[in-house]
Amino acid sequence: MTRESSASSLIFGGAAQSPRAVLPVLPPLALYIHIPWCVRKCPYCDFNSHTASPVLPEEEYVDALLADLDQDLHAVYGRELSSIFFGGGTPSLFSAQALGRLLKGVEQRIAFASDIEITLEANPGTFEQEKFIAYRALGINRLSIGIQSFQQEKLNALGRIHNGDEAVRAAGMARQAGFDNFNLDLMHGLPDQSLEDALSDLRQAIALKPTHLSWYQLTLEPNTVFWNQPPTLPEDDTLWDIQEAGQALLAEHGYAQYEVSAYAQPGRPARHNLNYWSFGDFIGIGAGAHGKLSHPDGRIIRTWKTRLPKDYLNPKKRFQAGEKALSNEEMPFEFLMNALRLTAGVEARLYPERTGMTLESLTESRREAEQSGLLQVEPSRLAATERGQLFLNDLLQKFLT
Repeated sequence: MTRESSASSLIFGGAAQSPRAVLPVLPPLALYIHIPWCVRKCPYCDFNSHTASPVLPEEEYVDALLADLDQDLHAVYGRELSSIFFGGGTPSLFSAQALGRLLKGVEQRIAFASDIEITLEANPGTFEQEKFIAYRALGINRLSIGIQSFQQEKLNALGRIHNGDEAVRAAGMARQAGFDNFNLDLMHGLPDQSLEDALSDLRQAIALKPTHLSWYQLTLEPNTVFWNQPPTLPEDDTLWDIQEAGQALLAEHGYAQYEVSAYAQPGRPARHNLNYWSFGDFIGIGAGAHGKLSHPDGRIIRTWKTRLPKDYLNPKKRFQAGEKALSNEEMPFEFLMNALRLTAGVEARLYPERTGMTLESLTESRREAEQSGLLQVEPSRLAATERGQLFLNDLLQKFLT
């Protein structure tokens, strides 16, 4: 008897809800740690980041992060962490001493997998060789370096604090510090960028031999300087040419595209992000951090934390700003908005395993998406076609109820 058809293993979310199976096997568990300060806020950035004061409240913030984690422990008892990601902001503004105390505190509370991946986001302007050697000694084994461009004119337009030479040196320093696994973040579609400008940036990034490249198009997001004062961006035809030529260049040099904007050498995809995209679980701690946790009884809860650093550090305020249990009606979209970003999609069996819903509950929407040429006709997988990857929003609309 399958889990989906076992009457004894069903929970009911109310009279109007379809049955949802309990989750006998919980997905992998990750930890996201948000450090919200930057040297300067970039005009395109809509992340929860804030200009740093001359002296960061490292000790107080680490204390708050551990106290925040303590309040989430009841939901993950007995589980182990497969990955940790320090995001921001610019986490590399924190000292190795502060991050070391934090990692030690986390490990005292939750067991680490023997092959845990621990990633730290860093910007070239914050690279200090001794600091990064110390980070590596803490067990941080992967860096994600925010390059964005190597061209000074483009860096100025993006409000970045580093220059092209510093970006090149940062990759070398990462390797010298002992990081044999690192990502470079690179943007395209920048203000007044030509095809050759974009490919020049990409060739320089490839020459630095990162194990992973995040190569994505600049978009204008609400609540940013660029949204209110939009720069002149390339025409659609140029953007298309950049995308096609860039993907061919990356493939030529052994970087396989496995997600909409992620390219990796063989065996080097970002495990932490793969967990997100395959509907894994993650605790989120820190100002504005989001989390998603599955429970054996079938409940799947999304959480979000207090956004402003001053409020997060205020002992009179709660860490958690809110939570939401995902309903049966929301589950298809919630699962697929992540899974369909993967170029190969996911095995279809993952949907019932991670959501407690039956595959049959997707049948009508799935058939419509297949007939529209957006979803592959493949019973054992849920994967977008090439056209579906280009029109992902249209594909996902098929699964909204």
